[in-house]
Order: sequence, then structure tokens, then C-alpha cells
Amino acid sequence: MITDWQGLKALALSLDLPEVTLAHPWGHEVLKAHGKLWCYWGMMADGAVFRADKEEREILLAADPQTFFLHPHYAPHNLILVRPGRIDEGWARARLIAHWRDLAPKRWLKAWDQAQGTA
Repeated sequence: MITDWQGLKALALSLDLPEVTLAHPWGHEVLKAHGKLWCYWGMMADGAVFRADKEEREILLAADPQTFFLHPHYAPHNLILVRPGRIDEGWARARLIAHWRDLAPKRWLKAWDQAQGTA
């Protein structure tokens, strides 16, 4: 289980995905993918922030409120927070990869997939 930003950052970087950079917007360390915010710890609440559309977010909140939560700052966005110590590495890994792919320019991703033999 991941308990803090350092653990989440280590997991994200261990994926060894290209086009990932370290940045410090608003004085807060984050990882960007393809120049866009990708992996970070909540600035308004103690927890990891992941993408989730509003329908999925409601399902996660109802299914496991001990793990998933929402702070008012994140409510208008397609985001969900996950409490420290309750972040499953397999779940987080799959989320990070999917989000990384969503952020990639489609032409770039197609070429990258072909180079990896996954297209």
C-alpha cells in the first residue's frame, strides 16, 4: 500500500513511461505527462489524486468510503482522492498507465505503440 507522495511518485516513475517530467506548479511537486498534470498528491487534502469521471466517482465513493473521498476543491473536476495507506498499487498502476495514455497526443501514441510492438 502506498502511504504518501514519495511512494506514489516512486510507483509512477517505476513505470518508466516516456514524456514524464517533474514540475512544481504552485510550489507543489507533481509529475507531468506530455506536458500535462498526470500524477500528484492533494494540495487541499491528504490523499492521492486520480482521474475518475463523475459517474465512476460516485460508484467508488459509495462502494468504499474508507478508501475514496472528495474534497470540495476537487468536486467540479473528474477527480477522486484516495486515502494514504489505502492506495492499492495494482489499481494505481493501471490508473496511471490509462491516464498517461489519455494525455498522449494520438499520433505520438500510435507511433509509440508500434515501436513497442503493442499496436
